Amino acid sequence: MENQHTPNKCKPHAILIALPLQGHIIPSVQLALTLASKGFSITFINTENIHHQITQSSSPSNVSMGEDADNSIFAHARQSLELDIEYLTVSDGLPIEWDRSLNHDMWVGATMYCFPAHVEMAVAKIVKSRPSVTCLIADCYSPWASKLARKYGLLHVGLWTEAAVVLDVYFHLHLLRENGHLGPGARKDEIDYIPGIKSIKPTDLTSYLQEEDLTTICHQSIFAQIDDAKKADFILSNNIQELEAQPISALQAQIPFYAIGPLFQTGPGFSKGPVATSLWAESSCLDWLDTKPLGSVLYVSFGSYAHIGKEELVAIANGIKLSGVNFLWVIRPDMVSSDEPDPLPVGFRDEVGERGMIVSWTRQTEVLSHRAVGGFLTHCGWNSTLESIHCEVPLLCFPLLTDQFTNRKLIVEDWGVGCNLCDERPVTEKEVSRKVQDLMGGSMGCKLKSKMKQVKEVVDNAMAKGGSSQRNVDTFVDNLKVAWDARLAS
Repeated sequence: MENQHTPNKCKPHAILIALPLQGHIIPSVQLALTLASKGFSITFINTENIHHQITQSSSPSNVSMGEDADNSIFAHARQSLELDIEYLTVSDGLPIEWDRSLNHDMWVGATMYCFPAHVEMAVAKIVKSRPSVTCLIADCYSPWASKLARKYGLLHVGLWTEAAVVLDVYFHLHLLRENGHLGPGARKDEIDYIPGIKSIKPTDLTSYLQEEDLTTICHQSIFAQIDDAKKADFILSNNIQELEAQPISALQAQIPFYAIGPLFQTGPGFSKGPVATSLWAESSCLDWLDTKPLGSVLYVSFGSYAHIGKEELVAIANGIKLSGVNFLWVIRPDMVSSDEPDPLPVGFRDEVGERGMIVSWTRQTEVLSHRAVGGFLTHCGWNSTLESIHCEVPLLCFPLLTDQFTNRKLIVEDWGVGCNLCDERPVTEKEVSRKVQDLMGGSMGCKLKSKMKQVKEVVDNAMAKGGSSQRNVDTFVDNLKVAWDARLAS
């Protein structure tokens, strides 16, 4: 264990295990900070690979380095905020520098069959040395969590990091099977029988549920994960009660479910929280953004994990060039393939000149909160969605993978804070140009910004003192203590 700080044994002690993906690390870290601020002792378990990526990418001010230094990503938060958070890293079963993104199925297999063995060894040591441990908090995409919690007599708390409607669908997979909307030859008509969801098109389900072959290791893992999540004593979620009231109510009818989102740093430190979480070195774009007029820059990013086809990327690039707008574009080196680190059209960078800035990664919250940014062309990741709402930046949606298709439905059809980049695939450069121009300077952009203000107000009210997210955190803490006392008494 990297931190030798001894927690107060009177405090409830939670072991928090993060799923080793960028989009899950961010809310997991924020949950650790939130619970620690509520009086918990936390032991945060990260994988060695994720820790390596964060420390390689971060500045010394965010992560202490050196042979004798506290090598925890929470070092600064402990010192400045006086939070009781221990930090531990374990192997996920694969070599630290092995490329997990390009070997996705092997990584899924390792997280199912190798990672939990390393986690269990760590949990056993923690429980033995810390009699105050009360609960195991694990991402709901952890198919081993309930068994591990039971083995060591702990309460099991699931962390859900996606839209509530996604979990609502997953909790009712049996209805999709019974009605022929899942698997080979699945029906294509709208689904109107899932509790909490008025209707949803099959094309708005997560990408895995749109596939015909449900026997892959990814499907085996997801189905096992959801079965395990149903066994949790509680689920904490990165959602806002008022934005997804109906699916949340449907989930609460089945399991104690607490919407406590959004789970990211807010307030004056929004653009740079006390804990480093980025897996890549972040380029500062502030000097360039400062030279651009108010609301004139289109921010483009397709997230930390999903890949995009070369033809579609070229069409988007040409469409952005044709639109004439200023833009800041995040292009990961592996976004198309590891063999093509610069997938942009030949001459693109020279042709767009000073009106475009292209980086491999940046601090997204810093960009979205900048006055020059007026729109976001996005893959519709859940963190990106919530951050955009917080910053009142309307969205141009181009989902690529997993829950992004469901998030698009919420953004465009339910909340009205974004529009589709294209009505049908493949996308064309003319359509991209037209949509970008309308978002950045047309009537569509004005309409979306007006609606975004309304939705942000809902989120701000939930986050405020006495708001639903704050109340739900407090209720969870109280109920957890009651459940733990009852378990001790039995």
